[in-house]
Amino acid sequence: MIDWTIIKILAWTESYFTQHCVDSPRLTAEILLGFSLGIQRLDLYLQHDRPLEKKELAQYRALIKRRIAREPVAYITGEKGFYESNFQVNQGVLIPRPDTEILVETAIDLLGPCTDPSGAKKVLELGVGSGAIVVSLAKACPGHAYFGCDLSFVALTSAIENAATLSETPIRFFQGDWFDAVQNQTIFDLIVSNPPYIPTKEIQGLAPEIKTHEPRLALDGGTDGLDSIRTILENARHHLVPGGQVLIEMGYDQAEQVASIANAFVEYETIEFIKDLAGHTRLAKVKKIN
Repeated sequence: MIDWTIIKILAWTESYFTQHCVDSPRLTAEILLGFSLGIQRLDLYLQHDRPLEKKELAQYRALIKRRIAREPVAYITGEKGFYESNFQVNQGVLIPRPDTEILVETAIDLLGPCTDPSGAKKVLELGVGSGAIVVSLAKACPGHAYFGCDLSFVALTSAIENAATLSETPIRFFQGDWFDAVQNQTIFDLIVSNPPYIPTKEIQGLAPEIKTHEPRLALDGGTDGLDSIRTILENARHHLVPGGQVLIEMGYDQAEQVASIANAFVEYETIEFIKDLAGHTRLAKVKKIN
């Protein structure tokens, strides 16, 4: 009978995940084992020769089965690191991705610190999901007024819980479809969004972790992937102060179409595209005329 120490079970899991084409097999094994045992990844190696009890093995094997079934690691552990915080996530909420951090960084540059309450800006996130974007902004740039909305009650609940845990700056949340949710808060200095932008026909070609487990509402952007972006740009011009800006995440190959959408509205002065760390066009920055 094998004496399953931490280091042995990690090696076995890495091999097993590799055979089943699981991404980052060693890292995934470490994350799941650390989560299962309630210890940090570093402690796995500090305790590398510790044998696992039968109950611990059973718990860990249950997690392995879930990952082999292509359930995302973030849903298994219930959390995902994004920007400078760990966000609680669950089924029904889009998992925050590193690509979206460029949106947060760009928004921080636009907002800057708020040292005088009279200079506080009003910031709205459309489609908050886990709250990763608006909470990260509230933490990095306190003093401004933050608002968030989502059509999904599950997502909105997640965002509210993350805001309560992670942000000392109050954030007001509303449920509803895009701008329908914030009719009483009509004018903003900055509007940010990571809307669904994947064309419907491409959903089935996504990794099983995404197409099977993540909410389609947060992924499917319609026939050409631009339905939500059209809605946001058409309506944002009525909810921005003069000189206010919109930051929208988009697909790497959608810049030309997004520019065409924005340029159809005379209220917009400029549109700029920003690349992510991988060099892909990721963000549209649209400014309203002063």
